[in-house]
Amino acid sequence: MQQPLAYRMRPTNIDEIVGQQHLVGPGKIIWRMVEAKMLSSMILYGPPGTGKTSIASAIAGSTKYAFRMLNAATDGKKELQQIALEAKMSGTVVLLLDEIHRLDKTKQDFLLPHLESGAIVLIGATTENPYITINPAIRSRAQIFEVKPLAEDEVKLAIQRALTDEKRGLGSYQVDLAPAAMNQLVYATNGDLRSALNGLELAVRSTPADSDGKIKIDLPIIEETVQQKALTADKDGDGHYDVVSALQKSIRGSDTDAALHYLARLIEAGDLPSIMRRLSVIAYEDIGLANPAAAARAITAIQAAERLGFPEARIPLANAVIELALSPKSNSAYLAIDAALADIRQGKAGVIPDHLKDAHYKGAAKLNHGVDYIYPHDYQGDWVAQQYLPDRIKDRQYWQAKGNSKVESAYLERYQKLHQGQQAGLRKK
Repeated sequence: MQQPLAYRMRPTNIDEIVGQQHLVGPGKIIWRMVEAKMLSSMILYGPPGTGKTSIASAIAGSTKYAFRMLNAATDGKKELQQIALEAKMSGTVVLLLDEIHRLDKTKQDFLLPHLESGAIVLIGATTENPYITINPAIRSRAQIFEVKPLAEDEVKLAIQRALTDEKRGLGSYQVDLAPAAMNQLVYATNGDLRSALNGLELAVRSTPADSDGKIKIDLPIIEETVQQKALTADKDGDGHYDVVSALQKSIRGSDTDAALHYLARLIEAGDLPSIMRRLSVIAYEDIGLANPAAAARAITAIQAAERLGFPEARIPLANAVIELALSPKSNSAYLAIDAALADIRQGKAGVIPDHLKDAHYKGAAKLNHGVDYIYPHDYQGDWVAQQYLPDRIKDRQYWQAKGNSKVESAYLERYQKLHQGQQAGLRKK
């Protein structure tokens, strides 16, 4: 039986990994571990199909260590003993332990001394938050890295590789993948490369070649193999992005009916992940401080929709869209953080004032760190004038309130009062 395309296309070394450049790119933490051959145990967490297994496989391939895979939920202590024996006989083994959050105490106790000795380099994989679900004894012996959904360009790159690789991929076929089909394959699988590659392989293997020997994969074929309809069958394949954009702009423009219309298009396409991501952005980018309660309720509705799934998910989503469309709007927080980031990126940072620096270690006082810090809770109203920004930008004001609601106006009033009090207090010193 032939292994699935996603399995065959797993990277054999770290340079072949698609995405996750914040971890495996040149100079980044996992790249440095491999380069120095100083591997330590780690836990990779993130959505399915984002490269956790690929990273483990590539690490083993780049370092020439033996690579083994187990599942914490289904494999027992006996399988772990075999891995430990192999490590004892032939050297370090890289062990990918899937669903590590399901590791019980018996298996954990067996593993710990082997992790301590370095005989087994554990790479745990989980979709659950390890800070909540993984036992502290394991967590303390491993570095925790978040694996993020792949960007569209990264998924496209992996698909192109699979189409041209004659040894592991589909390069022996003459595949003509239409642009609209490529876009649908990328968007419908939502950053899950495993699903994208498996959908592609099913399409290729189930589509007969034409008289010229070419296998032409068009949009309807990909819609069938990934089981999700495109929002539109336009020639450019960008209908999905247009609908998501129209949803946000309709909510921003307070047109409830238009917002519901575009929400319905996304629901009909079954695209819950895109709806959830976009509404989360809208809640804080476009509503923000004008109505924080509405933003919080939108997130609650999104969480309910995720638990319910379609078709019931449409109900909390509709509630959220209507409230967000009718709510007062303000993008002041979004503009404020972008202004602060712009300063940082332009080198306008400056030195943190000594009185704000960490003083929880021996010798800090000799460096004057934390010495003149004033504890606000010791003063009336739990506030006292004190400089917090670096000298270079001490008068910088990032937040410019819109005042489009009573809530934001109240924030603005307090912001101005505190700022004025701060300036007056500092002038007296």
